[in-house]
Amino acid sequence: MSDSTLFDALWPSLPIPSLIIGPDDRIDSINPSAETFLNASSKSLAGVPVFDKLAIDAPLEEAFARVRRDLSAMFINNVDVSGGNAPPVQCNIQIGPIQGHDGWLVLMMEAREIADRLGRAQQVKSSARSAIGMAEMLAHEIKNPLAGITGAAQLLSMNLSPEDLELTDLIVVESRRIVALLEQVEQFGNLRPPAKRAINIHDLLDRARKSAELSYAASMQFIEEFDPSLPATYVDGDQILQVFLNLLKNASEAAVGGRGTIRIRTFYDLKLRLRRRDGTGAPLPLQVEIIDDGPGLPTEIAGDVFEPFVSGRENGTGLGLALVSKIISDHEGWISVDSVPGRTVFRISLPVVPKELRVLDDG
Repeated sequence: MSDSTLFDALWPSLPIPSLIIGPDDRIDSINPSAETFLNASSKSLAGVPVFDKLAIDAPLEEAFARVRRDLSAMFINNVDVSGGNAPPVQCNIQIGPIQGHDGWLVLMMEAREIADRLGRAQQVKSSARSAIGMAEMLAHEIKNPLAGITGAAQLLSMNLSPEDLELTDLIVVESRRIVALLEQVEQFGNLRPPAKRAINIHDLLDRARKSAELSYAASMQFIEEFDPSLPATYVDGDQILQVFLNLLKNASEAAVGGRGTIRIRTFYDLKLRLRRRDGTGAPLPLQVEIIDDGPGLPTEIAGDVFEPFVSGRENGTGLGLALVSKIISDHEGWISVDSVPGRTVFRISLPVVPKELRVLDDG
């Protein structure tokens, strides 16, 4: 059977809504599942710009560019997609290049109805909120006796033999670990709304790097690739600094043997827009990438690393990246991760200062 005959047989049978997209981002054809999803025929959509028919809550233009550049598939999980007159549906999206056809893509959407998605995801989020709320209420009461336990263990250690010191050291270490966890939970639950102002992103990155070099990343090598022409971003400086500190700590903890390289890269991407459900696009041109050369994220959690209590480390709390995601979401930005062994890239997309505020500043 020839490739074309095999394609003709398989394409109509795919149960997942799928589109073939040309180099100009126009729809070439769609399979029957996509016809149902979009409530339109393949013939009527031929030649129509894909973004005229699909509203996807993700920076899809940038994803298309990456797939065309790298000639490798990309997965985007848990994004809302609107098509036709149907209500939004949460999908896992796969974008892949078509071999032998430069610039051509196939877009596949594994859809789940929102009611089904809420049944599972809402349970997880509700459980996370309940756990966080309970921890917030108990944090003060728990931290006080833990401080007493730690102090008592340290006093006991002054008159113990070396063999018994191991037990008191364990008490101190574990007590401090619990306190640190409670402090993270308090921070996650009590995050205030961002107080935005115009800020030079490189100033924040410099502060974060210097802080990391003096503590948890002292043995790491840093490489900076900054675009000096970047305009100011419009963010809460303290909160975005916390994002950078968390990501640098995450990168340093991923290093094999405690040593590795962290690359910090900034650049401008005017094409990148976060497409909302209503079809409008919010520009997010300011890009920051934090890249490490560690072993990569475990495949079983790669799609859920921004959820509370999901961690790939034995003693991880699973709140660091959840906090990062919450802060970026509160700033109407976008964060994503691409991870393979030897290279993990956390990418943050942020807005620039609104035009009306720039005019006021100039005045």
